[in-house]
Amino acid sequence: MFFYLIRRILYAIPIALAVGFVCFMLVQIAPGDPINAIVPADAPGDVVEQVRRDYGLDKPLPVQFGIWLLKVVQGDLGRSLATGRSVWSDLSSAISNTLMLALVASLIGFILGCVLGGLAGTFRGSIIDRAAVTIAVAGVSVPHYWLGMVLVVIFSVQLNWLPAMGAGPGGSADWVWDWDHMKHLVLPAVTLAVIPMGIVTRTVRGIIAEIMNQEFVTALRGKGLTRAGIFLHVVKNAAPNALAVMGLQLGYLMGGSILVETVFSWPGTGLLLNNAIFQRDLPVLQGTILVLAMFFVALNLAVDLVQTALDPRIKRA
Repeated sequence: MFFYLIRRILYAIPIALAVGFVCFMLVQIAPGDPINAIVPADAPGDVVEQVRRDYGLDKPLPVQFGIWLLKVVQGDLGRSLATGRSVWSDLSSAISNTLMLALVASLIGFILGCVLGGLAGTFRGSIIDRAAVTIAVAGVSVPHYWLGMVLVVIFSVQLNWLPAMGAGPGGSADWVWDWDHMKHLVLPAVTLAVIPMGIVTRTVRGIIAEIMNQEFVTALRGKGLTRAGIFLHVVKNAAPNALAVMGLQLGYLMGGSILVETVFSWPGTGLLLNNAIFQRDLPVLQGTILVLAMFFVALNLAVDLVQTALDPRIKRA
């Protein structure tokens, strides 16, 4: 297990470097001049050039990348061009809010997906199977930003049950574990949970349907094992693959929640990225994308290790 961990970490290092390079270049080649976010449009040319030199934007791109990478390794993500604050100070609170939202949405999607997928895989061809598949297809087909607006109209505007914006009363970004703040988490979490719920449902259904047709299940039935006992063995065999899918979905929710966070004005990385895109704030864009990408790489590593612990076949391989 120790050597497997070392090998996976060594594999992750070049991936992290490649991700950092791609994050840097994608932001650089985007249209627009980031200096426009700092100086007014009628600023003299010498002032613009001085600001460009102060931020190191006058250097060649390879030099800029080397300087940026060196600072990143030291934990310095730079300063926002729009606000002048440290990128990490804005990013730390945004990451915690997005991580909390993604974890709650993943938990909802994983539980519902496993229940629906397990029932569909166990009772193949029945009305339960057809209903679960219909729900799963609808979950992955409906645009989640559209679903978020529909939920706002129903539960916030018409019924006035749940708040529509912010992470707390009055649009506050400071999180407290009480009901007034948790109400703000319900709608965005349910909106984000729909897609992973559909994906997990279809994945678990396929895995369980395949396992139920294997010879060891027939042997267990021949030994007189109860349906509950057989299902427990099936779940043990299906768990590693289901966990891998859920790990990928958690990474997707961390990086793909920009539209949902914008709809609900949730103060996370998605809203931070949205504002940085419109402001052409390069340090915030680069820092946020890099941290989210590194989280995805670390999450894949963690999922691989958990899979290895759960599945003895991977250890033997």
